[in-house]
Amino acid sequence: MTLPASVVTPLIPLPVLIPLLAAALTLVLGRRPRAQRIITIAALVAVTAVSGLLLFLADRDGTTALQVGGWEAPLGITLVVDRLSALMLVVSAVVLLAVIVYAVGQGIRDGDAEQPVSIFLPTYLALTAGVCNAFLAGDLFNLYVGFEVLLVASFVLLTLGASAERVRAGVSYVMVSVVSSMIFLAGLAAVYAATGTLNFAQMALRLDEVPHGTRMGIFAILLVAFGIKAAVFPLSAWLPDSYPTAPAPVTAVFAGLLTKVGVYAIIRTHTLLFPDGSMDNVLAIAGLLTMVVGIFGAIAQSEIKRLLSFTLVSHIGYMIFGVALSTRAGLSGAVYYVAHHILVQTTLFLVVGLIERQAGSSSLRRLGSLAAASPFLAVLFLVPALNLGGIPPFSGFIGKVALLQAGADKASALAWILVAGGTVTSLLTLYVVARVWTKAFWRARADAPEGDISDDSPTALLDNASDVSYDSRVDPGRMPVGMLVPTVGLVAVGLGLTVFAGPIIGISDRAADDLRDRSVYITAVLGGTEDPVTYGAEADPGSDAGVVPDTDATGEGGR
Repeated sequence: MTLPASVVTPLIPLPVLIPLLAAALTLVLGRRPRAQRIITIAALVAVTAVSGLLLFLADRDGTTALQVGGWEAPLGITLVVDRLSALMLVVSAVVLLAVIVYAVGQGIRDGDAEQPVSIFLPTYLALTAGVCNAFLAGDLFNLYVGFEVLLVASFVLLTLGASAERVRAGVSYVMVSVVSSMIFLAGLAAVYAATGTLNFAQMALRLDEVPHGTRMGIFAILLVAFGIKAAVFPLSAWLPDSYPTAPAPVTAVFAGLLTKVGVYAIIRTHTLLFPDGSMDNVLAIAGLLTMVVGIFGAIAQSEIKRLLSFTLVSHIGYMIFGVALSTRAGLSGAVYYVAHHILVQTTLFLVVGLIERQAGSSSLRRLGSLAAASPFLAVLFLVPALNLGGIPPFSGFIGKVALLQAGADKASALAWILVAGGTVTSLLTLYVVARVWTKAFWRARADAPEGDISDDSPTALLDNASDVSYDSRVDPGRMPVGMLVPTVGLVAVGLGLTVFAGPIIGISDRAADDLRDRSVYITAVLGGTEDPVTYGAEADPGSDAGVVPDTDATGEGGR
């Protein structure tokens, strides 16, 4: 049974409104950290619940649009929830909730008296609102607003503690982000000049009448802007220098989410606005180079955070690979792989935070004997590491096989090169995580080049640790339960992508169908108010204007 729009649409803005309201409330309660923690966790639990409900409704009933303030599209702000945006909301909400529980557990264990918690929690909630707004945006300018909220919040989180290294990384990050935003603004101006609108659905119709060269120029500008945010090679050099300097919870959420917002923007604009495939070869080459260059960068690293940052860049290439194929199988594989990678990459960075507490460092030059010191920590690292490396039956293997099969089905020369590049990247990823495993967990610490050196105490939000003898640490080998529980939870959710791979791939398949059939999105937003003949779309005289076809659980109903 399809629920009426009056029931569904009030839920759509909640993933944005709840964290914004909670951020305001936590700012008011800046001197009451306990109340701040309760409000923040409650808000993120609510966002997770609403996002799960939106995914269920979107998968069952199809795409739904909300015209904010009652202003009909394209005049007002439009929020749209479909299978892709709802899936991204759910995975993001789960990650955001797990990371904040991890951070709160760390703060309770270490004490918040000297930590900048009063600004961390409101900023984190603002980041959450920016992420959710970007996924729900139904127009290009609102997407830009989401990115800018992310930029402001992420700069604050990146520079917490104001150490020289974090400020340097933060300034570099902001400079790159500002350049990306300026390019994005140039793209906004070009789109508006060419079409007279920034509403995605209306743009999709009007761009059909724009000359091919102009259309490709606009797409190229947007790809550069989104490519910087998604860390697509050669626009990815900023990431490995920025993310590893932040506190463990901040690095985890950055690595898991922020680049995926850029990937989402590429998927949305490619399929909805520029579906003719004219830039597919460019995307394919960029995806190939991103995979290969990123993983070779990871091989050269001895610091686990930097190593994982390079693998993050590398695996963005798999997602671009799927998008570049412009097929149902490629898009489905890309959507599934995005969900997998958000969970696994976040989990690995949280585990690195635990390694820092257990061993006093995350440098391979200092680590050793971790398997003996903490077998449970060894398991927590091994499971997501094997998942990232694509070992069967984990979700990384399923996602990679889906993408490689899609490339083989495409059967073009470039597609086969991408298949080869993806296979090599997967093998090298396995080598990289195996190298961490053998050196950090199985090698004797005495055999490490700097095994006798450690941080004097665990670092939280402030970066105030200094080097001491390994035996002189203030807090040796204690991992708070509040940090372990969310990490274990994310490991379990990552395994859930394997156990429930069939239903989740079913959702990604249906999301790919929606992406390839633009009429579903356009009709949900415009409701037949735009004359399709005027702007070059094919009119269907037998269709019901303004009605989105019902979609059953198989994705075939109403098609």
